Amino acid sequence: MSAVHPEELLRAVAALPSLPGVYRYYDAAGALLYVGKARDLKKRVSSYFQKTHDGTRIGHMVAKIARLETTIVRSEAEALLLENNLIKTQQPRYNILFRDDKSYPYLRISASTWVADAPDAGTVPGRPNPDHYPRVSYYRGAVDRRHQYFGPYPSAWAVKETIQLLQKVFRLRTCEDTVFAHRTRPCLLYQIKRCSGPCVGLIAPADYAADVRAASAFLNGESQSVLAELEARMFAHAERLAFEQAAEVRNQITALSRVLHQQAMESVDDQDVDILAVRVQGGRACVNLAMVRGGRHLGDRAFFPAHVEDGAALADLDSPGTPEQRVLEAFLAQHYTQVPPPPVLVLGAPVDESLLEAITEQSGVRVRAVFHPREQRRLWLEMAQQNADLQLARLLAEEGSQQARTRALAEALGLPADTPEALAALRIECFDISHTAGEATMASCVVYDGHQMQPAQYRRYAIEGITPGDDYAAMRQVLQRRYGRLAAALADAGGDAAGGMAGRAVPAAAKGEARLPDIVLIDGGVGQVNVAREVFESLGLDIGRLVGVEKGEGRKVGLEELVFADGREKVYLGADSAALMLVAQIRDEAHRFAITGMRARRAKARTGGSRLEDIPGVGPKRRARLLARFGGVRGVAAASVEDLAGVEGISWELAEAIYRALHG
Repeated sequence: MSAVHPEELLRAVAALPSLPGVYRYYDAAGALLYVGKARDLKKRVSSYFQKTHDGTRIGHMVAKIARLETTIVRSEAEALLLENNLIKTQQPRYNILFRDDKSYPYLRISASTWVADAPDAGTVPGRPNPDHYPRVSYYRGAVDRRHQYFGPYPSAWAVKETIQLLQKVFRLRTCEDTVFAHRTRPCLLYQIKRCSGPCVGLIAPADYAADVRAASAFLNGESQSVLAELEARMFAHAERLAFEQAAEVRNQITALSRVLHQQAMESVDDQDVDILAVRVQGGRACVNLAMVRGGRHLGDRAFFPAHVEDGAALADLDSPGTPEQRVLEAFLAQHYTQVPPPPVLVLGAPVDESLLEAITEQSGVRVRAVFHPREQRRLWLEMAQQNADLQLARLLAEEGSQQARTRALAEALGLPADTPEALAALRIECFDISHTAGEATMASCVVYDGHQMQPAQYRRYAIEGITPGDDYAAMRQVLQRRYGRLAAALADAGGDAAGGMAGRAVPAAAKGEARLPDIVLIDGGVGQVNVAREVFESLGLDIGRLVGVEKGEGRKVGLEELVFADGREKVYLGADSAALMLVAQIRDEAHRFAITGMRARRAKARTGGSRLEDIPGVGPKRRARLLARFGGVRGVAAASVEDLAGVEGISWELAEAIYRALHG
């Protein structure tokens, strides 16, 4: 095995010290293959090159190794943390990788500036100050220490359900400060007893502050102390003969008691616990994470790692154990480097104690694992395990269906479909044009690869310099922009497009461009396909890759036909064809992506929304969130800095920058 590796690599392996550290393997093209940790770098790395791994996944990876990099650390715990930070950021091919593109939602109670016996300096006479009445809200994004945050929660639904509970029991406000500041009478939430009406002064700041303290204590699991405090407040009101206020507090006690009774069957003395169940089957894995916060079970969330088969095989050398153990360890290491862990983890499989020590060191929270839970914890773990089984079964069924669709389309078009690898390598790019009577023309390109859509590789193209409404000119422009540089790079590399360049690596000159796909789908009939053929012929690319999706008679769904640029007869796949289902899925995604881009561009042109996009740090996504939250540019301009910072992805510093930009 060692004879196939460069001498420089073997010398580097021989010179490694017997110290803890992290090692990284690269192939000849510089791509990162694998990241591993070791208590003894010399012993661990040498094992890859001294043993025979022929015919195994390990051997397949080892044969590609051309370069080695190592980092010495002080302890195995440090090695573990560095290893998983590199896995998360570099995404190597042969590591188990958990991708989580969503931040966790929190419940936020905003800060209050009210101080007892202090004058209301910033208050408009006769109008309550919103800063004196904290707001409860759903929140994602960076944490500002001035406010209170509770969570994280496994889903948006769990946060919103908790907010509704707080409204019923403590009647805290949920309205934006801009709404609060302009109310002249209480809203419907007050009428249905979900808010105490602070916007029109129907509750004193001191009483509202007491409700906020009680809500915070409840979210922290201090239910009995909350009940005791409410009872004391009720009796105090009664002694002052303030019977209406006493009745209000009595209603709070009744509502809270009802909630606690409903939760009695699922609550124990645990305050914060995470329950993790894992299932590995068919080369895929699912980790189901259930969360208990403040003694309340908040629901669960499923995670599906990539590279399970390759990563588990290589992990045999680094951390012997069952596939379930290795997947669970990978999840713990990657997840809890970004999310604060609770003090107790209930696990469906045992993990290395050094991993728990590393998480404790990283987070500052002493983490304890329970592998054989009893009573309520056992029921929670069983429920989490059942959900992991169901989620993995659903994933395998969906992937099987999607692979069947890919196979059907490949066979219909005469493309290689004899091996799973050939099917997984099938790449399709689809184009669509969208505009409104020629205004704001936008072209989209979506990508299907590895049996699934690849949103990270989608691209939009703003079409300029054409006659408004000329779809043919728009298609010609987008194809030239998409494939022009790639065609030039392939020609410089001596490639023949007609000879099947789809499988070849893209030369360095074309880095950042998509590789030439196996199929280029055009959402259109003969006219659009002819335009695409002209572009491909001028670029020296294979026109056999071009396939148009032509509407059938009456433009009815299921009657579409495939049109080919190389002269083949049209093909009708059949309304129930798996191949047509895949074509329709990709085409509809291209249409959706084009029309959303066109609408955003049109709205920007019509509303002058570029005022927001001109602000550094405010891109299309943040602008869309701001406009959705406040209903338009005027609403954004009327919002306070705190309101702006409450929008997902808007930090306090950026909120201040937006406010300054919109107010001159």
